[in-house]
Formats: sequence, C-alpha cells, structure tokens
Amino acid sequence: MQQETSTQVYTVTHLNRHARLLLEGELGTVAISGEISNLSTPSSGHWYFSLKDSQSQLRCAMFKGNNRSVAFRPKNGDQVLIFGKVTLYEPRGDYQLVAQTMAPAGEGLLKQQYEALKQRLFEEGLFADSLKQPLPAHPSRVGIISSPTGAALQDILSVLARRAPHLQVIIYPAQVQGEPAAMQLVAALETANRRAETDVLILARGGGSLEDLWCFNDERLIRAMAASHLPIVSAVGHEVDFTLSDLVADMRAPTPSAAAELISRDGNAQQAQYQQWQQRLQQAQRRYLLQSGQLLARLSARLQLQHPRQQLQQQAQQLDQLQSRLQRAFRQRFSQAQQRLGQSKLRLSHQHPAQHLQSRRATLQALQQRLQTQMKTRLARGEHQLALAGSRLNAISPLATLARGYSITLNETNTQNSQVITAASQVQVGDKLRTRLAQGEVVSRVEQVTE
Repeated sequence: MQQETSTQVYTVTHLNRHARLLLEGELGTVAISGEISNLSTPSSGHWYFSLKDSQSQLRCAMFKGNNRSVAFRPKNGDQVLIFGKVTLYEPRGDYQLVAQTMAPAGEGLLKQQYEALKQRLFEEGLFADSLKQPLPAHPSRVGIISSPTGAALQDILSVLARRAPHLQVIIYPAQVQGEPAAMQLVAALETANRRAETDVLILARGGGSLEDLWCFNDERLIRAMAASHLPIVSAVGHEVDFTLSDLVADMRAPTPSAAAELISRDGNAQQAQYQQWQQRLQQAQRRYLLQSGQLLARLSARLQLQHPRQQLQQQAQQLDQLQSRLQRAFRQRFSQAQQRLGQSKLRLSHQHPAQHLQSRRATLQALQQRLQTQMKTRLARGEHQLALAGSRLNAISPLATLARGYSITLNETNTQNSQVITAASQVQVGDKLRTRLAQGEVVSRVEQVTE
C-alpha cells in the first residue's frame, strides 16, 4: 500500500510573505556594485531602476527618505556602489534590492578601503592618545613637508612671516598627489627625523576629493608618522576633510594656515610679555633693595652700645607697657565673660519651664474657646437643618392634608382587604365604609352610588 504524504498548501500571499522573510533574514544588508539602467524618477520622489553587470540584472528601489542624502544625480550608465536590503515586493512577487545609500563606484570602494584600514590601525593602537607628543611651546625651527609649488606651503610661510619672523623654516619637498606621493612623503618624514634639525613638523596639503587626498591614507605613511620622534601637525585639506594622517598625527589643524598659527606665537604678544617680565624683574629688584636697606638699619641699631641705665629704663618702660596691656586684657576678658553670662541668663530665662507652661496654657484656652464656638455653631446649624427638615416633612405629611379638610375613605366590606376609595366604581350599595378625618373616624354604609 502506497503511503500518503502531506504537502502544505500555501496561498500566494502567504508564499510571498514567507519568501520575503527568508530573503531579509538570510541576507540582510549587502553591498552591491553595478551599472544603473531603466532609471525612473516619478513625482513621488522615489527612484526605481535596475542594477546590472555583464550577465545579470537586479530590480532596485530607493525611496526619497534615503535618496535625499545622495550627493550626485544618478543617470543610466553610471557605475555605483549601493548598500541596501534584499527583499521581495509581495504584491507582484518581485525580488528586489531596497537601496539605503548610493555612491559612485570608485569613491565608494575608496571609502570601504578607508574604513577597513582605519579600523585595523585603530585596533593596533596607532591612534591612541597615549602616543601623542606635545607640541613645543617655543620652537626655534619648524619643518614643512609639502609640495614646494603648492598654495598650502605659501599660506604657511605667509602666516609664519607675520607672526614669528624669527622662526627658521626648513622645507622637505614631496609630491602630495598621485601614485608616487605616498613614498615621497614617507622619505621626507624619515629624512626630517634622521637629521633632527627641527622642533616640530607640519604635514600640509590643500583641499581636494577623496582620490586627491588618498596618499595621506597610505598605510606606509601612517606607520612612519606613528614612529616619528618629532611631533607632527597634520594640516591636510580643508576643515571638512579627514584623512588617517589626521588621526595619527600629534595635532590636527583644520587648514595649513591654522597649523602655522598653532606652532607660532604672535610677535606683538611676545614683545608685550617680554615687557611685562622686565617690569616684574625691576619691581622685584627695587623691593629687594628696600628690604635689604631696612634690614641693614635694624642691624646697625642693634650694634650700637647703650648705657646700662638706659637699658634699665627701656626695660622698665617695656614692663610698664606689658603690665598695662595685661590689665586691659584682664578687664576686657572680664567684661566679655560678664556679657556672655548675661546672655546665658537671658537665654535660660527664655527656656524656663514656667514660661513654656504659661504659653501652653494660653494655647489650650484658645483651643477650648475655639472648640466651644465650633460646637455652638454646629449645634445651631443642626437645629436649623432639623427645623427645615420637619417643615418639609410636615408639608408632605398626610396628616397635614387631613387638617386642611380632606379625608381618607376605606372600603371595609371585606375585612381581610381594606381598600382606599378613589372612585365611585369601587363601592356598591350596602358596603361598609370607614372615613378618617383630621380628628376621629366615621363609619357609614352606602345607600346610593353615583358615577
């Protein structure tokens, strides 16, 4: 007998959702490079296109929340690098890539290499703060590693000539862009360290694209900078440009001109400081001469010989002065002691139990009076409310109704079930009636009924 096997039956929606979850969970975010084709940019702001290579193509979508951050306007034929999430568009069952970032393929690959090298060197500890060297406070010579024909060098020289014309400058020429630039920069750095003729180095270049500045991300240059025994200021590009040389350098300057300002001090400020130091030195000299003259006068007075009688007179006078000071001190201490005693007595009288007891009694009497007043007020309010309630109760009482001339008549023919008569149809001739008045009752029998 053939064994039956059970196969799960999917709906189309269920199958597409299951496939989407498998794609997203298995692949997640991926990086893909390829050529843009079939680009569509509808008014919604989203981008729809295909990414292809020589053998295959992939549907892609980039929603406006993500494509706003793209720094260029893509077009068909562009080679791009995309980071995105592989998914499936359930309504049509289309397998697609939802792009999150997009960059030109060349720049994107460079950024990947930059981030990978940056992370590896960071883990090795080349960017640690503990390796940073302090810049000299008063350098006498500065070395500049840069292109001798570049604008960055001219900016640095201009600032140094204005702020510190006495500072000697040594230029170590090197190419700062292109394939041989990294090795020339390393050679210039090694030359400066071998000669040891400067106090600090500036590594400088003007701004440019990531490709233009790529030699300053070269691993050989980064390791040479980390091994340098001369402190290095990195001044590569503009303020928004960052290279790995900025991270390994002992100090980063946002521009080449700023680097020159970091290592130089304004000549006017130095002159003002020198004048201030000179004034302080002159004041210290005058103060020292004055103190020395006073000491010399005291020593000369001590060396002069005095007659014993004069010494006795001086000592007697000193004794009188001391005795007078002792008496004044005694009187002052005695007066202070009397004042403290008086203050203590006053504080003690304020803390006497009798005063506390009297204060508590006054408080108790006041509370008793308030209690009596509150009780009388509550009692009067209760009596008034009781009178009002009695008046309202009397107004709706049946007895009050009877007092106004009305009566209540009961049919007592059936003694087991007396009924209040409200209509003539409830009685018959001969029925026994009991009528209740405001004072007393009347018993009667029906002789005639009129409806």
